[in-house]
Amino acid sequence: MKHGFFDMISREAFERLLLGFPKLGTEAVSLYNASGRILAEPLVAEHDWPLTDRSCMDGFAVNARDAFGASESNPAYLECVAELSVEEEPVITLERGECARISTGGSLPAGADAVVMVEHTLSMEGGTVEIHKAAAPGLNVMRRGEDARAGATALEAGTPLRAQEVGMAAALGFETLSVGLRPRVGILSTGDELVPVADTPRPGQVRDVNSSALTAMSETCGASCTCYGITPDDLDSLTEALKRSVAENDVTLLSGGSSIGVRDFTVAAIEALPESSLLAHGVAISPGKPAILGRVGERAVLGLPGQVASAQVVMAVLVQPFLRHLQGHVAAYERAGWACVHAEMARNVASKQGREDYVRVRLEEREGMPPLAHPVLGKSGLLRTMLRAEGLAVIPADAEGLYKDALIKILTI
Repeated sequence: MKHGFFDMISREAFERLLLGFPKLGTEAVSLYNASGRILAEPLVAEHDWPLTDRSCMDGFAVNARDAFGASESNPAYLECVAELSVEEEPVITLERGECARISTGGSLPAGADAVVMVEHTLSMEGGTVEIHKAAAPGLNVMRRGEDARAGATALEAGTPLRAQEVGMAAALGFETLSVGLRPRVGILSTGDELVPVADTPRPGQVRDVNSSALTAMSETCGASCTCYGITPDDLDSLTEALKRSVAENDVTLLSGGSSIGVRDFTVAAIEALPESSLLAHGVAISPGKPAILGRVGERAVLGLPGQVASAQVVMAVLVQPFLRHLQGHVAAYERAGWACVHAEMARNVASKQGREDYVRVRLEEREGMPPLAHPVLGKSGLLRTMLRAEGLAVIPADAEGLYKDALIKILTI
């Protein structure tokens, strides 16, 4: 069967094919090594957190009714009956008209339901405290179980672990977490015009940019990468290199050789391997139209354009979410969860219907207004277009472009 751009599928269809690959296994890691990983199992709290009602501020624990209507001109007067240390469990019960000095993180005594910040009080002789600000129940108080309830799920499986989630796990006493395995990614570059980075290229030659750039983008998503260097433009060499990478990795990224040409052997090399199938050759996005997706057993092979900007756009839009999916991310392709900003287009940008355009943009910050998105125009082989870009403006496949002043979502890169 002859494969070409006539087999081009939508970005959504390409994503569905990627989601058909099974997620990888799991492993237990120390809490200190969990940042950037994907949680594999729900984190169920074994106890309430906080354990008690706690103060968010240094100040005085009060019954909010005793400070009702208090102000600078009409203060309330309470008697301080205790000074509570942060580590102790209070044994006193506040009566009406009483308060207790409390530190940030300290447990509230019985009878107290609010904390007045020390800045809004004045301590007087004889233990009387002048309250200069009204209090409402819950003011400056972290309620027992407000972060997590015993027996309830504190973090869902599939959650990316940032510092915030790691901190929650620590608060709940988890020393280790079950996370998705890191994808092993093999990276190959093809093309007789390519030379190693350390070489001086002659006219007609270029250094291998994609191997290092694709490695960096893969590692950002938690993958561990192996680079197999430059493969010559012949079918036997490419087939052998691909065979080795597929045997050693979960995903193989092959840049170059994805367009239609006499020296493009990617499709043939994929189909030469046992248990292989070509799932897609061509996706309706620009740049990145000639992307290839193959399957060898349970392993994925992705053919990326050789042009550096095109390859990086395909990585950002399709491959990086795929690497997160393999680790168990439950919403890798849901763009509502992607890092993004809202901005106004600085000028009109035309687009060809039938493909989803990803326009590189530079953001100009404006005080009190959304940033302006300036298109960074240029050929897909120019590195500077990606260097200058801070995000990608998406033009839907059914649109003819974006108008100046349109408020749009920018995918940050």
